[in-house]
Amino acid sequence: MTTKSIIPAGLIEQRIFIIRGLKVMIDRDLAELYGVETKHLNRQVKRNKERFPSEFMFKLTKREKHELVTNWHRFSTLKHSSVLPYVFTEHGVAMLATVLKSERAVCMSILIIKAFVHLRELITSHKELAEKFKLLEERIDQHDEQIKAIIETIRHLLEPPVKSKRPIGFRVEEPKAKYAIRKQKKIYK
Repeated sequence: MTTKSIIPAGLIEQRIFIIRGLKVMIDRDLAELYGVETKHLNRQVKRNKERFPSEFMFKLTKREKHELVTNWHRFSTLKHSSVLPYVFTEHGVAMLATVLKSERAVCMSILIIKAFVHLRELITSHKELAEKFKLLEERIDQHDEQIKAIIETIRHLLEPPVKSKRPIGFRVEEPKAKYAIRKQKKIYK
């Protein structure tokens, strides 16, 4: 059985959620992908509890389950369920293949791990793009300031020159001291 013939990788990636800051898959989605019932999957996990530490698998809280049901229509059957679902991290999914021991489980685990890796690569490339975009924005801001300065200089050069109110022609002005003396002479006469 080849891994490609089972299920498209895009469908697996759609079933990976981020809960508590971890990329995880819900037990019922994994059971469906592995071709077993959810209760059988959970039973095998309980029998092999030592293989599933808290960083591999954990149970959702009522609030997390409610949020999942509210945001995803396909989980509407969980709404009235009294059982809280388990979620598995990438390492938990790898461990499930050893617990279920079927050819399909091994093939699906490989596909699921590849989907986790692909999502990790996408996230890192998005971070790199975000950093590059931030640097580009900073450059544009610097260029914007320089362009504004250039535009202000051009506007200043395009303004018409200020006309002086001084009359055109040659005009002789008498020194102020002589002028003051003449005024005094007129007063004494």
